[in-house]
Amino acid sequence: MPSALVTGLSRRAGIAASVAERLAADGWAVSATGWPQHDEEQPWGADADVPVPAGVHWEAADLADPGVPARLVEAHAARHGGLDALVAVHARSSDQDLATVTADELDASFAVNARATVLLVQAAARLGVRRVVLFTTGVHQGPMPTEVPYALSKAAVQGMTASLAAALAPSGATLNTVNPGPNDTGWADDGTRAWLADRMPLARRWGTPADAAELVAFLVSEQAGWITGQTIDSDGGWGIRAGVAPRGG
Repeated sequence: MPSALVTGLSRRAGIAASVAERLAADGWAVSATGWPQHDEEQPWGADADVPVPAGVHWEAADLADPGVPARLVEAHAARHGGLDALVAVHARSSDQDLATVTADELDASFAVNARATVLLVQAAARLGVRRVVLFTTGVHQGPMPTEVPYALSKAAVQGMTASLAAALAPSGATLNTVNPGPNDTGWADDGTRAWLADRMPLARRWGTPADAAELVAFLVSEQAGWITGQTIDSDGGWGIRAGVAPRGG
């Protein structure tokens, strides 16, 4: 049975929960990790209980600690006899703009979103991982000036994609990055949700965690073995929205 480690699972509405659930349903042995304390600090709050899918091993882990990524990978390998796929969905969010951004928040965001991602890939490579999927955001499609630490640190994930993929390529492993686009994970209010859905080029709806999970399931499959070093925008055409008028427009 192939095995996968999924990071960022802390809320039922989140992408990581759908990814872990989908991979488990596809026959993968799945370990997952998340940090609910981060959600507690956000406007959306934390779930009362972490929604761990059936059959998935879950543990809390703070990826701000530089020793945690390797520990998670090694624990997964000890549990399942190896590691076939790494899916790094985790993210630290911050709403600081240029006027309010602090050095502490920049350091924390880069530590979780960028540094931890590299260290996870490093540890997974040592164990012969075959598929790696990272997650970025849509900052390459439009500016995010009210979320400077988050946007810059997630842009770093997209920026590392080609280099990490090249490092893994000699072993036959693939590495790709997903931009899930505007995704309905519970962070937006009703007004924002309606405004954005009206401007989505495809189907006039938000993306869902299930949409992202569908792409991940393909990228970790044998059928995706010739795809590497790519940033894939699974966003319903959000990147082409400038040429699409809203309904009634």
